[in-house]
Amino acid sequence: MEKLTVVGSGVMGRGIAYTAALGEFRVCLNDVSQENLDKAKLYIETEMTKSADKGFLKREQVAAALQRIEYTTDLEAAAGDADMVIEAVFELMEIKADIFKKLDKICPEHTILATNTSTMSPTEIGAQTSRPENCIAMHFFNPVHKMKLIEIIRGLETSDETVAKAKEIGKKLGKETVEVNEFPGFVTSRMNCLIGNEAMNMLMEGVASAEDIDKAMKLGLNHPMGPLELADLVGLDSRLRNMEYLYKTLGEKYRPCPLLIKYVKAGRLGRKSGQGFYNYQK
Repeated sequence: MEKLTVVGSGVMGRGIAYTAALGEFRVCLNDVSQENLDKAKLYIETEMTKSADKGFLKREQVAAALQRIEYTTDLEAAAGDADMVIEAVFELMEIKADIFKKLDKICPEHTILATNTSTMSPTEIGAQTSRPENCIAMHFFNPVHKMKLIEIIRGLETSDETVAKAKEIGKKLGKETVEVNEFPGFVTSRMNCLIGNEAMNMLMEGVASAEDIDKAMKLGLNHPMGPLELADLVGLDSRLRNMEYLYKTLGEKYRPCPLLIKYVKAGRLGRKSGQGFYNYQK
């Protein structure tokens, strides 16, 4: 496993590319937008340089990692010789399905096709290809280079060999892995969305302020980040898509909080827009 291609250069895609380059993979980061690729390249170079300045990485380590990363809008060039492709685009089934159909035609027979979905079915995504045994979900966490876990979710047809290779790659990336049987939301997203949605309902009902709800969870239950802070970090539009999928598949207890819907309609998407449950414009 030498070349790893990442499709989608947003927050998760660029984080996976960053981590894979430090893991000594040859990396190709692909996106339909050159502007997005330019932003991802700037982010990766800036973050690696900061880490070197702080002594977390060696200068030569950074230089070597940056040389391992290619950036391209050409999916065929990006994935035509890849050993693994990790799709990291929006949580919309039609977009993921379309990408997997294209990858199935482009990639060599041995290529593992992984989706970074946090909620959706790897069985359904893998069924878009002629190689469902090579398809799997690898759920990374944000920020990828700091978070230790990858959830590995096998689809109905995923082979033991594919699971073993995914775990091997996770280890090479410096991560711990957990194997999860496919079910909507897996382990972490199912729990996290439920906690976050209840925090939003409490805020809407006036139970406490956003600051105090988050402080209570951090100091009372030892969570490293409050649920509203975390939702802002993930992106409220992304959280809403996850909640809508879980509501559709798991039922009433996952109905999205009306306040979340209102914020997304207003363009309050969290950190990336400058305002969500907190104001980041300062």
